[in-house]
Amino acid sequence: MKSAKLLKSLRIDDPDRFRLASFDPSCTAGLAKSDAEPLLEGDIERLRDLQERLYAEHCWAILIVLQGMDTAGKDGVIKHVMTGVNPQGCDVHPFKAPNEEELDHDFLWRAALRLPRRGHIGIFNRSYYEETLVARVHPDLLERQPLPGKLVGKDIWPERFQDIRGFERHLARSGVVVLKFFLHISKEEQRRRLLDRIEEPAKRWKFSLGDIAERTLWDKYAAAYEDMIRATSRPHGPWHIIPADHKWFARLAVATALVDALERLDLTFPKVEGAAREKLAKVRKVLVSEGRGQGSR
Repeated sequence: MKSAKLLKSLRIDDPDRFRLASFDPSCTAGLAKSDAEPLLEGDIERLRDLQERLYAEHCWAILIVLQGMDTAGKDGVIKHVMTGVNPQGCDVHPFKAPNEEELDHDFLWRAALRLPRRGHIGIFNRSYYEETLVARVHPDLLERQPLPGKLVGKDIWPERFQDIRGFERHLARSGVVVLKFFLHISKEEQRRRLLDRIEEPAKRWKFSLGDIAERTLWDKYAAAYEDMIRATSRPHGPWHIIPADHKWFARLAVATALVDALERLDLTFPKVEGAAREKLAKVRKVLVSEGRGQGSR
C-alpha cells in the first residue's frame, strides 16, 4: 500500500465524524509482517538522513506525542522507529503523575519545559493530554489539584481542549511540527500482553497491579479518548489512529508518518557561499599543503 493512502486512512482530518469504534485495532492495511519489515528498514534509513538535515538546517523542530492504553506499545515504537537516529538530536520524555512543583503550575507548564529545540526531534511518551484523560476518568485527581474552586466545573474539559488547540497552534506557528499518535489496542490484545508480562520472567518487571485497576475502566477511557481526539485533531496538529494489535504494523505506520512529515519540510543542508566559501578554499589549500609536507618525510 502506498504511504500516502495509508496515512490518509489513519489521519483524522474530519474530527466531527470521528468514532473510535470505526477503527479496527487489528488492521494491517493488507500488509503481512514479511512485507512490513523491509518497509520499516527503508523508513529508518530515510529517517536517519532526514534527521541529519533537520539538525543541520536548525529551523524546524518535531514533537511526537504518543498516547494509548496500557501495553499499547509506546515504548516499542520509540525503541524500534528511532533506532537509527542520532541521540544528539532526539529527546524522549516520559510523563508520569505530576509532582508537587508541576501541580503548582498550569497543566501545560511541564510540557512546555520539555519542548524540542530547533533541529531536534522530541518525543512525549504520554503528554499534557493525560490531564484530559486520567484526570477525567479519576475525578479525585482533579480535586487534589490546587485549582480555584470556581474554575472547576462542567466546562473544564472543553476549556482544556481549547487551551491545547491554542498551544499547538502556537507551536506550529513557531516552527514546531506536532505529530500525534493514538496507539489503538483492543481489550483482548491488552489481556494477552498483560498475561505475557506475568508469564515471561524478562517482562515481569513491567507488570503493575495498577494496570489491572485501569483495565476495569476501559470504556471510560475509550470515551475520554474519543472526545479528546474529536476536540483536538486539527490541521496544525492532527491525530493519527494507529492500529496497534500488531506491533510491527504500529511501528511501520508511525515511521511512515514521521518520514512523510519530514519530507514535506523540504530540508536541505546549509550552503556555504560568498566570503565564507572563499575562506574554506584558503583553509583547504593550507591543509593540502600540510599533507604534501608530511608525505615528503
